[in-house]
This record gives sequence, structure tokens and C-alpha cells, in this order.
Amino acid sequence: MGIHKNPRTTNEIVGEQYSPLLHSNKDDKIEVEIQQNDDGFICNNNNNNGSSASFTGSVFNLSTTIIGAGIMALPAAMKVLGLTIGIASIVFFALLSHTSLDILMRFSRVAKAQSYGDIMGCAFGSVGRLVFQISVLVNNFGILVVYSIIIGDVLSGTTSSGSHHFGVLEGWFGEHWSTGRTFVLLVTTLLVFTPLGFFKRIDSLRYTSGLAVALAVVFLVITAGITFVKLFNGSIESPRLLPNITDMTSIWNLFTAVPVLVTAFVCHYNVHTIDNELGDSSPIQPVICASLVLCSGIYILTALFGFLLFGDATLGDVLANFDTDLGIPYSNVLNDIVRISYALHLMLVFPVIFFSLRFNLDDLVFPSAKSLEFDKLRFSLITTGLIILLYVAANFVPSIWDVFQFTGATATVCLGFIFPAAIAIRDPQSIATKKDKILSIVMIVLAVFSNVVAIYSNADALFRKDQSKSN
Repeated sequence: MGIHKNPRTTNEIVGEQYSPLLHSNKDDKIEVEIQQNDDGFICNNNNNNGSSASFTGSVFNLSTTIIGAGIMALPAAMKVLGLTIGIASIVFFALLSHTSLDILMRFSRVAKAQSYGDIMGCAFGSVGRLVFQISVLVNNFGILVVYSIIIGDVLSGTTSSGSHHFGVLEGWFGEHWSTGRTFVLLVTTLLVFTPLGFFKRIDSLRYTSGLAVALAVVFLVITAGITFVKLFNGSIESPRLLPNITDMTSIWNLFTAVPVLVTAFVCHYNVHTIDNELGDSSPIQPVICASLVLCSGIYILTALFGFLLFGDATLGDVLANFDTDLGIPYSNVLNDIVRISYALHLMLVFPVIFFSLRFNLDDLVFPSAKSLEFDKLRFSLITTGLIILLYVAANFVPSIWDVFQFTGATATVCLGFIFPAAIAIRDPQSIATKKDKILSIVMIVLAVFSNVVAIYSNADALFRKDQSKSN
């Protein structure tokens, strides 16, 4: 699997299968200059010149990729870490993400790789590309399960530590089978996810994506307003600035927040698509910086307001906390608006992530088949199968914290940190500096250690919970 010192360079006609995250027709052909490694993998292809996206539009698209359901678990991370360490951790992971994105895009630019899969294939051949595709599938599937769980929590309620938090529909119509999670998610799947999921082009979702962003802003503004009102009323207790350390178990428990923070900043699987749309690759670094600064600010405010409002009662999905009297006028109305706005936001973002999941699954299972867009039977079977699997998973997984513990500690950390660092260490184009390799080694060590500890701590907590139930 080594790389040729003097790669073969030719002009060839290649298909879209070499760009698994670029949402276009597999049957479209473009003339490119390629450079092959021993596995026959493309290591050098010319950018496709098309209409260029604006800087502002690119920042908006990348920020939308970054901000997802992970934002709802950040207040719970503050509960584990305390405000001081929690906010510092958000800033730290933003800087670490910037480093990994910088490495990824510099190496991709030299290799002229048009997708994350291209640069993984260039560095590690077909095996690297396969591992990358599997990681994207696990990451995106986990994200969509989280979306479904949050929607279920908001509309049908959730039970935590023996206490039931009522959903919006339960509050309006009472507890019936028709307001239960299973039925509500079934209706949502049939009436929202399925119609939007059957769109064949991602461009068809641009209007729903715009509405989704507006709904997310509504959620943040109202949450901030509630917090400020309660602060002025003096009805908010002083927040805990440091973690509550009582024994060794509580120390290990701190690492359970790491997968949530890792998940919050991973946008690496989409950054090449945005870079390609820019036309000129030089502005991508300012786009990355602006997006990370914007998202870090939103994350810090959301984590701060959520933890200030609910303190140690903060749940893994903070939206589930908005079911009680907040002690301000029109509390019930504001609670419902906050929860419904973000539930609708997730419903509309769902098909965007689903599009990438379906595309990569098809590219993995049917790499040489014609474009999925032109095979109605294959398109219908894959779409239907994925939607059914997501529905089943959302009904059996107890909370988003459990999902983040798995995806954040495995596929997501690989996409965000381990793969870019491994590319720099492998250095297929011989451009890595000593600083790049040192930072890459540090990233891998930090990512592996913290997430192994997180998995151990979470598994231990689940084991203890099962023991207590059996006793």
C-alpha cells in the first residue's frame, strides 16, 4: 500500500465515484489530471470550475453543518464539568478542530483531492477509504437517531431518574397511546422524514434548510431571554463553576463529556464540498475560522443559559427540561415555543444529513453502479430501509447521551481528529512539517485516551445502573 515516489500522471475520464461526499451525478464525467498510488487511487485531480459560492454563504453552510443536535447536550456537559472547565473545553475543542481542519485542507489542496474520501484513499489506499466511509455511516446514522430521540422527547416526553418530563403533546392532550413516543415518531417518520427523504437532489432542500436555521435562532433567542429575566428577578442560583469531585469514579465521569464536545465541532466530512463551491480554495481558511468562532459563541451561550436555568437538574437533552413552570409570565407558552421550534428545526435538518448517509451507503455497497438518482428501485429500497432502521433505533435507544457516548467516542472522533492526524503522519505528499507531526501525535493520543476512558466510564455507569435495578 505504499505510495510511488514518481506517481503516474495522465489525463483520464473519471466518474463521480471518486468523490463520495460530492452530491452530483455519478454518471457525469469530468476530465482531470490524476496521480495514482499503488492501489490505483486518485491523488491529484483538478478542481471542477463552476459557479463560486460567496464567503458569507460558505460560512453559513459550514456553520449549519457544525451546529446540530449536539448543542442540546452541551448544558449537560456543563453539569459534568462545571462552567469554568466546560467553557474552556468548548474553546479548546474549537481550537483543536481548527488544527485538524487546517491539516486536512492543506494536504487535500496539495493532492488536489476533492473529497475527504479522496485524501484518505491517497494516503491509505482502498482500506483507508473504506474505513472513512464506514465512519461517515456510523456518524451520520448516530446523528439522525439523536434527532429522532430529541423529537420524541419534545413531543412525547422522557423519563429520567424515575421522574417523567411531559412532552408538548402530553401537556396538550394528556397521556394516551396517540401521544406516546412510538406513535408520534411513526407519524413524524411517515409525514415528514419520508417525503423529504425521497428528494433525489440535495438542492431541493434549500428552502427547508433556510427555515430550519430560522427556527434554531428562535430557540436561542427565547432561551437567552428567559435566562436574563430570571437573572434580573434573582431566581437563578449561583452556578457551579467546577466539577463535583468526590471519589475516583467522579473523576472518570468527567471524560464522559468528551464525546459530546467532539461531536459538537465535527464538520470535516462536508468541508470539501464547501471548498469546491468556493471555486478558489484560498478563502477556505477564513471560512473555517469564522464558522468556528460563530459556532463556539453559540455553543457557549447555549451551554451557559441551559445550565443557569436548570443547574444540576439539567438533562442529557436540555429540551426535556422545558416542561415545568419557569417562574416567569407566559411560562407554558414560552416552553412550548422553545421545544416546538427546535423539534421542527431538527425535522427539517434531518433530510440533509440523511442525504449524505444514503449517498455514502450506496457508494460503499454499489461502488460501480449507475447513479442512485437514475435507479428508482435501488433508491427506494435504500431510502425505505434506512428510514425503518432509524425509526426502530430511535425507539430503543434511551437517551441522546448514550448515542453521543458511542458515536462521539468512535466514528466522530476518527472523522474529526484521528484521520486528519494520521494523514499528516503518513504524509503522502511529503509536505508535513515537524510541527504538523507533533500536533498530529498529540491529537491522536488525546483523542484515543479520552474516548477510551469515556467508553469505560459510561459502560461502568450502565453496569452499576443495571446492578441497582436487579437489587
